[in-house]
Amino acid sequence: MNRNKHLLLWSSIGTLGLLIVAAVQENILKDWRRIQAAASTIDGPIDVRLRQVISPDLKITDRCVSCHVGMAPGEEPAVDGPTLATTTHPPVVHDPGEFGCTVCHGGQGRATDMADAHGDVPHWPHPMIPLQYAQAGCGTCHTHVQVPRTERLEEGERLIARYDCFSCHRIDGRGGTLRPGGVGGMEGPDLSYAGAAGHDPQWYAKHLQQHEAAEDGVWKDSFGPIPDDDLRTIDNYIASRVGAPRLVKAKALFHSLGCRGCHKIDGVGSNDGPDLTRAGDMDPLFVDFSYVEGPHTIARWHEEHLRDPAKIVPGSLMPNFGLNDDQIELLTLYLMSLRRSPHPEAYWPKDRILAERFGEREFGTDGGTLYGTFCAACHGDSGQGVRYPDTVPFPSVSNPDFLAVASDQFLIDSIRTGRPGRRMPGWNEMLGGLRDEEIEELVRYLRETGGVKAPEVDRTEPRWVSADWEFGRRLYDNHCGSCHGPEGEGTEAPQLSNVAFLAAADDTYLFETIARGRRGTPMPGYRSGSPIHPALTDAEIEALVAYLRTWEK
Repeated sequence: MNRNKHLLLWSSIGTLGLLIVAAVQENILKDWRRIQAAASTIDGPIDVRLRQVISPDLKITDRCVSCHVGMAPGEEPAVDGPTLATTTHPPVVHDPGEFGCTVCHGGQGRATDMADAHGDVPHWPHPMIPLQYAQAGCGTCHTHVQVPRTERLEEGERLIARYDCFSCHRIDGRGGTLRPGGVGGMEGPDLSYAGAAGHDPQWYAKHLQQHEAAEDGVWKDSFGPIPDDDLRTIDNYIASRVGAPRLVKAKALFHSLGCRGCHKIDGVGSNDGPDLTRAGDMDPLFVDFSYVEGPHTIARWHEEHLRDPAKIVPGSLMPNFGLNDDQIELLTLYLMSLRRSPHPEAYWPKDRILAERFGEREFGTDGGTLYGTFCAACHGDSGQGVRYPDTVPFPSVSNPDFLAVASDQFLIDSIRTGRPGRRMPGWNEMLGGLRDEEIEELVRYLRETGGVKAPEVDRTEPRWVSADWEFGRRLYDNHCGSCHGPEGEGTEAPQLSNVAFLAAADDTYLFETIARGRRGTPMPGYRSGSPIHPALTDAEIEALVAYLRTWEK
């Protein structure tokens, strides 16, 4: 009987003790309570209470502002106390009090413990985006459109400085400062959000009118006529200013390295690699971190994968591009931004509506950006051709000998249909997502890069060769098979038996290619001999073409 009484007594005392500890932890020791208790405004200590942002339309309840008091809407920011409490939100194009915190930053909004709130707990699918990649949160709602390749973006920034736009305008924290003599000083609006808020398309005409009417002062000294090419580049740069300059820089790098040559995003790109449309929304629970050193986070996985793809994903076909640390950080930022909110369309920003409802491109549609976005990874940054370890070489598409014999129609057909069975996909709108006018712009860019005009058509019939194909087979075995493969399958050189290639190539292209060769490559010109191969007559070259045609059947 006494034992039962003692058991009841001590278990009750233990339970009471646990309740007291829990009450102290909940009402005194909570991080947000201590942070608020140590903060104050100019009017004195702030009211210690649970703060939250509620948005019924977005179905969010975020209590992050219980620690980040300075970011709480409708309250006097704390001016003294812990850094968490005193920091105010950087300026953005929308009101954080309307959208809350987790929409952009991830994490677990209803939690009141730091680890839980940041999502650094097992089984939570949306951990907070690391601070260095905070701008990736913009991708939750935004789809920044017409972002050019890095070279064009940097040229736009240089032109902005060269034409002294900073004398009147502030862009991403630069410019608009007073100068000796009173010139400058924010006469014009801040352009840091011009791409998101929109800007007057007639700005240049109006500026030029002001310049011509002025007799002295800033309009006369800091503005003048701008050539059309420079004006287009400047316009493109201003349109890319959306308040997230590092994210735009990251996206521009992605548009320079040919990543869509293997990966699809929002239905545009190749199927050679994984679809990246939701790469930033990967659930850590379903990611293999076996070969990742350091913290097991999605950002860390992307960093290590970009540094050495085959190490993180054994058997990966993605080559090691030798990226430097800054490039890896930028590309990780962009990949982390590839996420999509399920929020009502009424909350969509203008750029997302333009992309998803009106088909506006995320990438610039100038030839250089199109080439950088889709082609550069395989064909080189200037079309010089590339070979990665354990792969068949990708041919040069800017080689002057190639462009001298390839008609525009051949280039268009090759881009549109690709090379079935090879790593060159078809880029028509049904397959890779490129529109006809974009393919034509790519061809124009290749001509411009190679400096070679389209060849003149010297024959009305595309298939004019009539020769002994069996003789051509013997010539092929002697001169071509070692590089192109015994059956034209392409071992050390392009695949000649590819049906799409043979359908696109006319007889003149095949004849002239064999006769001229390709400078800068192992492909010699057979019209003239050399110490390692004899010259072939026109009849012999025609026999070779006739043999190649047999593979069409």
